[in-house]
Amino acid sequence: MYFLILRCLIYLDTQIIYSLKISFLENKIELLESKIAEAKLGGGQARIDKEHKKGKLTARERIEILCDPGSFEEVGMLVQHRSNDFGMENQKFLGDGVVTGFGKIEGRAVCIFAQDFTVFGGSLSETQAEKICKIMDLAVKNGLPMIGLNDSGGARIQEGVKSLGGYADIFYRNTLASGVIPQLSVIMGPCAGGAVYSPALTDFIMMVEHSSYMFVTGPNVVKTVTNEEVSSEELGGAQAHAVKSGVTHLVAHNDLEALAKLRQLLSYMPQNWKEKTPDLPYTRDEEIRPKLNDIIPEYSSIPYDMKEVIVQIGDENSFFEIHEDYAPNIVVGFMRIAGKSIGVVANQPNYLAGVLDVNSSKKGARFVRFCDAFNIPLLVLVDVPGFLPGTDQEWNAIISNGAKLLYALSEATVPKITLITRKAYGGAYDVMNSKHIGADINYAWPSAEIAVMGAKGASEIIFKNEIKQSEKPEEMAKLKELEYADIFANPYKAAERGFIDEVILPELTRKKLIRAFDLLSGKEASLPKKKHGNIPL
Repeated sequence: MYFLILRCLIYLDTQIIYSLKISFLENKIELLESKIAEAKLGGGQARIDKEHKKGKLTARERIEILCDPGSFEEVGMLVQHRSNDFGMENQKFLGDGVVTGFGKIEGRAVCIFAQDFTVFGGSLSETQAEKICKIMDLAVKNGLPMIGLNDSGGARIQEGVKSLGGYADIFYRNTLASGVIPQLSVIMGPCAGGAVYSPALTDFIMMVEHSSYMFVTGPNVVKTVTNEEVSSEELGGAQAHAVKSGVTHLVAHNDLEALAKLRQLLSYMPQNWKEKTPDLPYTRDEEIRPKLNDIIPEYSSIPYDMKEVIVQIGDENSFFEIHEDYAPNIVVGFMRIAGKSIGVVANQPNYLAGVLDVNSSKKGARFVRFCDAFNIPLLVLVDVPGFLPGTDQEWNAIISNGAKLLYALSEATVPKITLITRKAYGGAYDVMNSKHIGADINYAWPSAEIAVMGAKGASEIIFKNEIKQSEKPEEMAKLKELEYADIFANPYKAAERGFIDEVILPELTRKKLIRAFDLLSGKEASLPKKKHGNIPL
């Protein structure tokens, strides 16, 4: 009887203790859930509604759309700022104005930060910078692309130098990560002052029209210093940087389009510098493209659209252009050939006859260096009459800027193939991935003209006296022009010297390129041992 009573008492005690434990755990779970709900609200529903009225998504909505469903894992949700000045101790929000974490895009892991404008205008604090640095470190250690969704009013002025130090910590990591992992920035709101330099250090920048802007000093400062009247949009809006400065590589009409473009852009690049971009499934056919036979006009002075060549060479709907509105005399972008990711650099005869100038040289060089850093093979399409002459070009350093493209292509160790479609004149022939600077395979169409200069200009110099002394100078000039063109304005002199590996029919171009890139897929090349080169910046 005694033992029975004792067992009953023990059972009752156990039940009471278990009930207390359940109650204790429930309270803890409720506390956690309330904190998570608070963090997800950011600066509150009123501020979220305000962003929606502007046509903008919140930081969390952007991440949810960007990542594969259910794949995002947040890091640092409960972080708060540590500032006690100017009443900041009474204004604390979980997450402190930035959402950081990792997720997947098309099944591939990425690291992300998205600034939350509903919290102090997304301004950078010491703790926000720490969160961003932490996720950047995670990206580098694990060889994952780093994506930044920028939407910030700048440094949090209440924190003074601590905020400025946070920017520098981020810049330092951007620099060390360069060439190690792809770094992609999307400007989805304001980005001013010191905030602009982190995106500027990344590989690609995308801006959203009418809701994003970038500038070092705003319109008010510009007016004070230079007396210029300019709006934020005119000074640093998406179109200003897409057309004039070249700071932004891509432009989207709204947040949704920007996130869709970002997913597409990421598909052309590998996870890190040690890997190659995954090939897409592709079933080969005859690969003959008869339309290529009809693109080059009969007369070399008539322009045509090089993008038509790119579209015919690449897989269907695979061309993804970069810097479309900046320096349009050169075209750069990604494409796929038989499922393989390829970087393309092409003169555009439809604009300024495809001439190389300061801006096109910088544009081409930067793209080449990205492709080389991340093992993306290069295709260079050539139709170039030379470098643009004039005082404007010379005084704006066409010499050193043109050398950037020359340096980039010379330095690149990825597979490099060149196709000369028409003109390849003067020093521009050398610069545009000629055999002499390390191209692996060089093709030319029968329409190619490889010479020091055009037949007209060359014949006027070589046969100057004969033309001058002739009874009919105009007829003699035309005759000598044809004579020069017959000898030099073709691909055969270059082919005789081995500078062109093969003169091919246009319709066979895609077939030849597929085989050539297959051959070069195992290419191994290295540069002389050194700390680093000194590109003419």
